[in-house]
Formats: sequence, C-alpha cells, structure tokens
Amino acid sequence: MTSAQKPLDSAFGSQTTAQEALGGRDLRGKVAIVTGGHGGIGLETTRVLSNAGATVIVGARDINKAQDKLSAMKNVRIIQLDLAYPKSVDQFAAEFLKSDQALDILINNAGVANPQVIKDDRGFDTQFATNYLGHFQLTTRLWEALIKSGNSRVITLSSISHMVGPIDFSDLNFTKRPYNKDISYGESKTACSLFAVELDKRGKEHGIRGFAVNPGAILTGLTRHMTDEELAAWGVRRGENGEFISPAGFKTVEQGAATTIWCAVSPLLEGKGGVYCENCDIAAIVPPDSKLMTGVREWAIDQSAAEKLWTVSEDLLRLGSILELSK
Repeated sequence: MTSAQKPLDSAFGSQTTAQEALGGRDLRGKVAIVTGGHGGIGLETTRVLSNAGATVIVGARDINKAQDKLSAMKNVRIIQLDLAYPKSVDQFAAEFLKSDQALDILINNAGVANPQVIKDDRGFDTQFATNYLGHFQLTTRLWEALIKSGNSRVITLSSISHMVGPIDFSDLNFTKRPYNKDISYGESKTACSLFAVELDKRGKEHGIRGFAVNPGAILTGLTRHMTDEELAAWGVRRGENGEFISPAGFKTVEQGAATTIWCAVSPLLEGKGGVYCENCDIAAIVPPDSKLMTGVREWAIDQSAAEKLWTVSEDLLRLGSILELSK
C-alpha cells in the first residue's frame, strides 16, 4: 500500500473553486491537454488553465460543439478525439507530437456514464473503453512528450463510484455477468485510479507523476442518459423547464474542477504521485465496507492490481490493432 495516500491538510476543501485552487499561479510557457475540455468541469478546467496563460489543447469528439464553447478563449486549440476508437486516439497523439512540444499537464477528463450503447465496435464495455482504456492509450502515445517536460503531471478523473468494488479481470466486458451499468461505471473508475498508481511507478524516474481525482457530485452532461428514477436516488429532480434541481452536497462546476487544477499545479504535490485525491487534498483510505461518499477504498490503489491492469491494457490494445478493429 502506498504510504503517500494520506491527507496533506492543504487548507482547501469541498467548497474550493478551480480558480482558488490555482492560487494565482502564472502558467505561461506550460502546455496542457484536456480531453473533453469543452463541457462540464472540463470546460472550467480549460478556462482556468487558459486564463493563467497555459497553451491548452482540447480533445473533442464534436469539433463544432467545442469551437462554439471555446472560441473566445486564448491559447486554446482543438483536435478531434474519440476515445472509443484507437485510430482516433493515435491520430490525436500524432497531431500533437508533430508540434515537438513538451507536455507539462495531461488531464484525462472525458468520460461517459450510462451510455445508450453498452459495447463498442471491438466488443469492449463502452464505459471501460472510453473512461479508462482510451486514456491509457492516449497517455502511452504521448509518453515522450511527457518525458520532454521533465516535470509533468497526468491527472485522470476517477469517481466515488469506485466504491462499488474492484475490477473483475475475468469478465471485463460483461460476457459472463449480467450487464449492470452502475458496476460497469464503477469498475471503469476503479481502473482510472489504478492507472494513476502504475503510471506513477513507471513514470517518476522520467519526471512523470500520476494522480487520480474524484471531482465530487456535480450535475453535468454525464447525467443526460439517467432516468428520473435514477436521478431521484441521488435526491435530484427535474424542474418545470427540464433543469436539474439538486440537494445540498452537490458541487458547482467551478468546485468540481478544483481538485483537477490543484493536482495540476499544487507545490504540495512535488515529489508525490500515485495517489487518489478529492476536495483539493490526498484522500484518506477508508474501510472496504465504508458507506462514506468520501475516501478511497484499498482496491482502487492496490499496486498488484494496478500492475495487472497495465499489462491487460497493453494486451487489449495490441489485440485491437491486430484485428484492425479501429474505426
């Protein structure tokens, strides 16, 4: 178990905004990539980084939508990216690498929840493939640019949904188990956390540090496929105009992006990595049966599971290449 997985008493908390987490830092000369950086907390992440002077490359599946959201921001470039398709991931990475730039900050932010199509063209579980595997592929393709920085950080969005349990490596794509979208989503977010652990182990000698982030409960576009009954389970209801009305405890988008920004820039994290963070701090480890909606369960930071996931991911991507299943 990683000894680094303990709170730092950062003086920030659940109400901290992304702008506050930035701490007034000047990011001129820094280069960042934000997947899905044109919507929800990704858009706020892009805004804060851009306003601080960073050059931000946004990976977006819908270029027109991204241009509409980002056209007024400075130092922002959009490259088409669909994480569910290996060919699209490779094309994005190749386009960025042509610039010969060092990559200082990689934010694996994009994701899906409760998708209408539960299997991709390869037969992979859609949530696992998009939330985790596509980001694994992207990060490894950008490895040399991360090394070139000499002090880069890779931030991958996980979720409190990791509490549903560890990854079932014997049935990643629900070919044996009945499909359960909540378990599927939870396992994909456990994978995102384990990714930060193994990435940090492999990357730290090159100046690459990995962090997993629980942004907290925020009402964003990820809720669009949820039924009224599912929303009600979280205490959320729709107003007369179709807007979401949430109870206390939900974060604003500005608060939801705060831990991402904190992990990207905080000096408190110098020399640290491979940890799961929330509320602008490293999270505490909680017991496996804890009902708390905070903290990290041990299976999400387990080093042996993290190493196994990395190896399995490499095998899955080689298989996809051999069978020419890319779009």
